[in-house]
Amino acid sequence: MYFKLSVCVALCLFVPSILGMSDEMQELIDMLHKTCMTQSGADDALITKAQKGDFTDDGNLKCYMKCLMSEMSTISDDGEIDVEAAIAILPEDQKVKMEPTIRKCGTQKGADACDNAFLTFKCYYDNSPADFFLP
Repeated sequence: MYFKLSVCVALCLFVPSILGMSDEMQELIDMLHKTCMTQSGADDALITKAQKGDFTDDGNLKCYMKCLMSEMSTISDDGEIDVEAAIAILPEDQKVKMEPTIRKCGTQKGADACDNAFLTFKCYYDNSPADFFLP
């Protein structure tokens, strides 16, 4: 069940074309967003800005992004991105688009695990803005 949730969430993170997603998928995304908002204390306005490529240097936003990656099992506790796991959870058609970006970005090193997640998400956006999606 957890793996299915992780896969569903990953699909929505990297596939903006799923905007016409099912109600069930939207519920999973909403649950992930709520969980990570609560856990991190991130400001919804900053998340909205990041979704558009404006990454505000904010500790809570950074930890929101780490929470997303943690929930998908694509980041370790010490902040290392599991590139293979991130690629494995993508649908086949998205692997072609996102695998080079995920491999290129790897783990973007910052001050801590939250900063690593933030810098890595920023790298995804910088290298593939058309395919970037942040719940």
